[in-house]
This record gives sequence, structure tokens and C-alpha cells, in this order.
Amino acid sequence: MEQANIATPQQVAIVTGASRGIGAEIARQLGKQGYKVVVNYAGSAAEAKAVVDAIVADQSHAIAVQADVADPKAVNALFEQTIAAFGRVDVLINNAGIMPPNLPMLADTDDATFDRLIAVNLKGSFNTMRAAAAHLQQGGRIVNFSTSVIGLALPGYAVYAATKGAIEVMTNIFAKELRGKQITVNAVAPGPTATALFLDGKSPEVVERMSKAAPLERLGAPEDIAATVAFLAAPGNWVNGQTLRANGGLV
Repeated sequence: MEQANIATPQQVAIVTGASRGIGAEIARQLGKQGYKVVVNYAGSAAEAKAVVDAIVADQSHAIAVQADVADPKAVNALFEQTIAAFGRVDVLINNAGIMPPNLPMLADTDDATFDRLIAVNLKGSFNTMRAAAAHLQQGGRIVNFSTSVIGLALPGYAVYAATKGAIEVMTNIFAKELRGKQITVNAVAPGPTATALFLDGKSPEVVERMSKAAPLERLGAPEDIAATVAFLAAPGNWVNGQTLRANGGLV
């Protein structure tokens, strides 16, 4: 007797901070790979719509959902809207993050800057990971974002790098805490990448120097990071609890 073919449900991915830069490229690449994609954004509705339109033009499904990841109620609503639209969540990509363009030294960092970095970069990923523990399908994947600045230890990045160091620790521990759910938790740590987040506030001389620092002698491109994320987001991945440094050999 022949067994009936049981179709595998189409995978659904939430990408936070996906209206521009690396997040937008991740969303587009996942869409091309057949994922249904939720393009999360904080304030750039028009840019988020453009990403959705690009994914739909590639014959996949996508919606844009506004949510400030620093707000736990907004994060819960993000997951609820995803499930209402697509019926499930399989992948969470924690791309949303901020960096002060003036890169203040630790002693010159004001309370408002410190608090906002913690709220978005650290608490934001905590909020989404906590929600993912309750909502991700068995066999789901979580990909967090760290930074290769942790290894470079450059002046001006103390608080930003501290938020990302905490992400790496949470990534490793959370992977262990999800034992029994077949959910992987990994992080990607980009090096200097040609996005507004990196380029804003830097002189052409600084950008040129950093672009030549890695053995591959160029800045990363959003496509480089998105390909790394897509690898970690693939179903059945054996990599778990790790941070993958995508930086061209810089550190």
C-alpha cells in the first residue's frame, strides 16, 4: 500500500529590523529560498513595504509588522500577528540593533545612550527569544546578532560590544535550555559591513582603513552576512549554541 505524500508546511521566518541594511537582505534571501517572511520594523514603514514587495515579486509570501523589540508587549503582538497570518513560526532572526554614530568613549557615554543600547540590543533580543520559546515550532531555529568588535576591542565601542557579548552568552545558554524542543540557537558576529549602521559618522579615511584590515581586503556586504544567517537558519542544522564570526578573517 502506497503511503500518502504529506506536504511539509512552508517555513515561516520573523526577521527583526528588516526594513533596511542586513536585515532587509536577510528577508529577501529567505524569501527567495521559499520562506514566508515577516518583515519587522520599528519606524520605517515605507522601506519595510519595499522589502515585502520585493519578496512577493519573487513569488514568496511576506508581510510587514511594526514592533519595537524593546517593548515586550509589542514583541508578543509580533508573534501573534505572524501566527494569525501564516499559522506558525519556525525561524527567528534577531537582527534589530542600534549603534551610536558618534561612538563615544565609555566615560563620555550618557545615560540615555547607554539605556537605549541595552533596551534594543540586549533586552530586545531577550524579549524575542523569550517569546520564541513559547511560539516556535519543534525544530525551529533562532539566529542572534553579535559583532566582531568584541574581538577587535576598539575604543568607542565599549557599551555596544558589551550588549553583544551578553548576546553570545545568552545564545549558548539558551540553546541548552531548549533541550527537548529540537530548536537551535546560534549567533552571527559580522565584521565591518557596508551598511548605514557601520558607515554613519565615519570619515572616508576610517572606512578605507577598516576595509583593508581583513585579509580579504574589503568590507563585508549585506549579502555576505545574509548567506551566513541563511545557513544557520536552515532546517536540521547540527550547529547549535555557537557564534559564527563572518568578518573576512579580520579577527
